[in-house]
Amino acid sequence: MRILLVGEYSNFHNSLKEGLITLGHQVVICSDNDFKNYPADYSTFARWFKTYFFLNLIRQFIFKITKVDLAQWEAALRFFLLKKHFKNFDVVQLVNEYPLQTTPYLEIKILSFLFKNNKNVFLASCGDDYPSVTYMLNGDFKYSVLTPCLQDPNKTHCQYTLRYVAPAFKKLHDFIYQNIKGVIAGDLDYYIPLKNHPKCLGLIPYPINVDKIKPLVLPPLEPVVIFHGINRVNYYKKGNNYFEKALLILEERLPNRFKIITTESLPYQEYIHQFNQAHIVLDQVLSYDQGYNALEAMAKGKVVFTGAETEFLTHYHLTEIVCINALPDPESIANELAFLIKNPQEIIKISQNARAFVEKEHHYVKIAERYLRVWRNQT
Repeated sequence: MRILLVGEYSNFHNSLKEGLITLGHQVVICSDNDFKNYPADYSTFARWFKTYFFLNLIRQFIFKITKVDLAQWEAALRFFLLKKHFKNFDVVQLVNEYPLQTTPYLEIKILSFLFKNNKNVFLASCGDDYPSVTYMLNGDFKYSVLTPCLQDPNKTHCQYTLRYVAPAFKKLHDFIYQNIKGVIAGDLDYYIPLKNHPKCLGLIPYPINVDKIKPLVLPPLEPVVIFHGINRVNYYKKGNNYFEKALLILEERLPNRFKIITTESLPYQEYIHQFNQAHIVLDQVLSYDQGYNALEAMAKGKVVFTGAETEFLTHYHLTEIVCINALPDPESIANELAFLIKNPQEIIKISQNARAFVEKEHHYVKIAERYLRVWRNQT
């Protein structure tokens, strides 16, 4: 099969591509190359207005006056300059309802071309979108990435998450759902809001290339090393505030018993290098399931504080601990960390469980096979 994967946020489509290629398929990725700089066969990155100083100044000036971002228009232009490469695929999959991060108007233009020139277009739900944000706003999760916004709507991430229910994005959502064959959720945070939707084709876990990502030998457990990687834009969305408060509590209780590595908004490769040195990775708080960074850390045998709610344990029929459910409660997080520091044998045990879980449930070739079955059943 010839397969086009549109958009990339987290290494999801690149890992899926690796699995599909292993199975003998031809796969192309088109993406806008965000700051993590994931590989893409065709890039719509707005190079002129984002990298040339003078043009960027013009861009900022025009945006300040008109709220029009010329970089988004450049990204759309780059797509259409490459459009001959995006026709007649057996399957096209969008990474999200907003795959190339232009504007809702321009995304509809881009997607209209893809729908017209490709018969079988699917949507992945693995990031903020209209169904998940609506579900959060209805209060159907006991906590979510919008929980901090109830306390302060001006927190940095709130506007970016809430935009998905704005009229322009609702129009984009409706247009996509009218034209796709179906939507596949990547984890429980997106599957739960979608599971009763007629277009939902189920949950397929994120693919992790366990051949490329090897389990690491844990460094000596004295001191225990805790990694806290911060993306400042998503500071509250990821629950970094809870982690920082928990670490302050821990420093009072167990001084000199652990080491903290803190980084901010690093490119993907540097981020990976830093957390390779740790035993424990503080990933995110306000989720029910794991995202990509957590899974890649688990594949390396790290003990990850992330989403692991009851729904996750039930879905995967887990009886052993594969990661730590990080609750929006600094005291709870500090208690979990203190337990691990005092009982380092548990770090070793969870490390082994984490790797085994990713190999079983997220193996990139097995996941690629599952995608192929779903796609074929709908075509």
